[in-house]
Amino acid sequence: MDKQNNINYIELPSKNIEVTKEFFITVFDWKFTDFGNDYTSFTNQCVGGGFYKTEKECRTKDGAPLIVLYSDNLKNTQQKIEKNGGEIIKPTFAFPGGHRFHFIDPNGNEYAVWSENS
Repeated sequence: MDKQNNINYIELPSKNIEVTKEFFITVFDWKFTDFGNDYTSFTNQCVGGGFYKTEKECRTKDGAPLIVLYSDNLKNTQQKIEKNGGEIIKPTFAFPGGHRFHFIDPNGNEYAVWSENS
């Protein structure tokens, strides 16, 4: 795929970089590279990105974009999120093409997870 004009990198807020890394490593098997104490990047996703240290939160109710992750087993992913300090804020619901739920990570940021399966 041609990189020209495509989303290439996304930066997300994190109140605590270590908590963020632990959560996404444990729940989603992400890999990180640290750049000092206030920034870490992930590269093993479809889009590269990073987390920067701030006290701000990213939530759709405040107009923030929603990062939507994929899972082939929503129930298993939801259990891992809850076991590791995440909170489900919108239970699984159907939409054209599949099902999804929304959650808040341990730093207060909102994400969603979707699947073709329920």
